[in-house]
Amino acid sequence: FGSVFLIALIALDRCICVRHPVWVQNHRTVRLAKRVIGGPWILALLLTLPVIIHVTTVTDIRGKTRCTFNFSPWTTDPVEKMKVAITMLILRGSIRFIIGFSAPMSIVAICYGLIATKIYRQGLIKSSRPLRVLSFVVAAFFVCWFPYQVVALISTIRIKELLGGMSKEFRILVDVTSALAFLNSCLNPILYVFMGQDFRERLIHSLPASLERALSEDSAQTSDTATNSTSPSAEAELRAM
Repeated sequence: FGSVFLIALIALDRCICVRHPVWVQNHRTVRLAKRVIGGPWILALLLTLPVIIHVTTVTDIRGKTRCTFNFSPWTTDPVEKMKVAITMLILRGSIRFIIGFSAPMSIVAICYGLIATKIYRQGLIKSSRPLRVLSFVVAAFFVCWFPYQVVALISTIRIKELLGGMSKEFRILVDVTSALAFLNSCLNPILYVFMGQDFRERLIHSLPASLERALSEDSAQTSDTATNSTSPSAEAELRAM
């Protein structure tokens, strides 16, 4: 939740910067940013609370311990527990799909669409690089998160079947799509930072300078070490003479 909400907030911030530069210059302060940034984290915490509160472990007859949810600790009736679990998991899956994917994806797509439209119409930037970056950001977000959300939605629809046990194939599908969703958090720094032309030019220019500085320091340290190691023997020879 936190990662997805922050991506949507970044898109909204960039859209406001491009479409309302005067307002941004007058009102977009660090103090305001600190206040706004708390919103996604608080919302993510609230949406994650049911998991934090109800997650537990159970040990089956084979002695194998696994994580599960206990949404009805007030009762031991298995029928009632099953009904409450199905209701809560359907609610959780629906919230995750609507609030955790559909709404942020819509914000990202709309914001970057508005940015691309203004850049294209007014010719703010002659290069096509910004449009490519925006396209990659939206595409990466969709490609990484959509399979995971589809599998999660299938899990919600088939919750009664899956409570009886998840097949090996479906478990692999869940693991692969989950890893793909988390990969989006790794791709974002690359898309937002490393694709910038200024950053790449600085990196290319700074690497040789850093290497030269490191080698210079290395040779200087080697020279000092050699001088220090030969000094005692030279003094000993002088004393012997």
